[in-house]
Amino acid sequence: MATESDASAVVGIYAPFCETSPITFETRIPAVSEVENRIRIISEICPWLVCEQEGEILGYAYAGRHRDRAAYQWSVDVAVYLSAKHYREGIGTALYTALFDLLRIQGFFNAYAGITLPNPASVRLHERFGFEPVGTYRKVGYKAGAWHDVSWWGLALRPAVDSPAEPIPLQDAIRREDFCATITSAEYLLR
Repeated sequence: MATESDASAVVGIYAPFCETSPITFETRIPAVSEVENRIRIISEICPWLVCEQEGEILGYAYAGRHRDRAAYQWSVDVAVYLSAKHYREGIGTALYTALFDLLRIQGFFNAYAGITLPNPASVRLHERFGFEPVGTYRKVGYKAGAWHDVSWWGLALRPAVDSPAEPIPLQDAIRREDFCATITSAEYLLR
């Protein structure tokens, strides 16, 4: 689980995407204090995970509210970012595997991801997890000298049911044995 002390490393991974890449539409590198605040706020509701090896953060993944209105409370948006030095090492797969299992434990039903196009590696990753295209916002963002489309993808984390229980808060989920076991099993994916 990410903590505010991971913010500097998270900024280090995220910064190149802000500076030159349309993968994020954020155009300025956020301050470490801003990322500390993001980790704190998101972690009150959903998991923010980091993959750490020998003291180095190699990547991170998190979920956040899909929208603020109450009827959306069972749906989340997800993202994963990796250090450029650690692409194709299975880190994104391990992070997403753990994240989706943790979201299921909390009682979420749907995960959504926005992918700036073109990004075949991200499309492949999401397809591997069973995400399906939901729709595309055409020329929705202008960055790096061009207009970019964003394709939205959806994943059913569990079958829909009538009268679903509210998702359990992260601080309650963390105490569950299956939650801790999920983190441990994701570590095995990296070995």
